[in-house]
Amino acid sequence: MVKGQKSKAAFTSFILALQNLSSVVQSFHSQVSQLPISTPKQNAFISKLPSRDIFKTSSLFSTPKDENANEGIDISSNPKLYKVRIPRAPGIEWGTDLSFAFVYVRAMEPAGAASLSGMVSNGDQICQLQPVILNQDEANENISTDPINLVGASFDAVMNAFATLDRSIQLVDLVFFKGTKEELKAAASGGSGENSSDPDVITITVVQNKGTSNEETISFKAPTGCNIRNELISRGINVYQSITRFTNCKGKQLCGTCIVNMTEGGMSTNRKSMDEASTLRENPENYRLACVTFAYGDVTVETYPPVNKAQWTR
Repeated sequence: MVKGQKSKAAFTSFILALQNLSSVVQSFHSQVSQLPISTPKQNAFISKLPSRDIFKTSSLFSTPKDENANEGIDISSNPKLYKVRIPRAPGIEWGTDLSFAFVYVRAMEPAGAASLSGMVSNGDQICQLQPVILNQDEANENISTDPINLVGASFDAVMNAFATLDRSIQLVDLVFFKGTKEELKAAASGGSGENSSDPDVITITVVQNKGTSNEETISFKAPTGCNIRNELISRGINVYQSITRFTNCKGKQLCGTCIVNMTEGGMSTNRKSMDEASTLRENPENYRLACVTFAYGDVTVETYPPVNKAQWTR
């Protein structure tokens, strides 16, 4: 009898522990979803980021009005384009393929804003985000409402576009393309001839010997999602200094010496892992390990950047 009572007490304690854990998780999720994780400075930064803009020469995404006005995507240019105004937390689970670009609606919360709008469907490709300010008189002049082009953008770029919205922004205008990635590519590159761009090709610009009399800039085309180290090494561009050009780990992320300075296009690359961030912790944020950096948009890198003592072997 005593043994049975102990078992019952243990089971009851286990159930109570699970209930407490559930309440803690729900509380944490609620607090995180309401965190103001951006500042006006960050918002201004994201609005000025050079979007991948891979279809900038296509008539599909050009605005027939004032060329100097930043009016974003002209949804009247294609029947599959549409705009919807919803809360900044749209209740969308975003997805992408192995290229980590061309972000689409993978799923929606049944009671979420996107689902309740009746316009958004699973599979729709996100093309643009634009912050909405309802009361212009009370708006902070430092908050940008310029549209952010997300056509073909990397997954990280899309997530950062939402995450860095100013805390005062409650609504956003989202432009979607009701179709697949392949249909979006076909529609955007439908303009004939040399003006159409290939979304599967990016430009990598390499600056060597920065600030010296031997400074040289090289640009070349590469496939979307390519590895920076592999592309440079295959073209005879060295990313190592000193003896590490002979003793490096051949791109296996063991030596931490293939360091490049990502001066432009950092938002079009994969996010740093904890290992990479730890290896580069004493260096500027733009520094990347070329062996684990993949580019999904145009980038500019500098080789042989000055490094701190943790990389003394360079």
